[in-house]
Amino acid sequence: MHREGINDNNVQPEDILCDFCGNTAWANDIPCVEGHQGSIVCGNCLTVAYTELVLAEAGASTEETCRMCLEHRDDPVWAGAVEPVASICKRCAKQASAVLNKSKQWEWAKPAP
Repeated sequence: MHREGINDNNVQPEDILCDFCGNTAWANDIPCVEGHQGSIVCGNCLTVAYTELVLAEAGASTEETCRMCLEHRDDPVWAGAVEPVASICKRCAKQASAVLNKSKQWEWAKPAP
């Protein structure tokens, strides 16, 4: 997600926001993963989503598409707190967690049971 009024010719780290909480992940050096069409999930939201969807096998069903992959899945999703509410599917939560867990750029660990 991008901050309102962004200059497309001069994008700054503080212009890039997590689609799920609205925080400036890149500007604050918070781990994050980019999805399709510039969607961003920060490590903080990913921790919550992974814990709920994978470890607790919870989540909600929705007709909305996942903000990260732009697909609708029958699996449960985790919804962020920013309007319009963004959802991340279980598959994307698992994939993004694997990416951040292996990253040498970010210090982030996949939540453990």
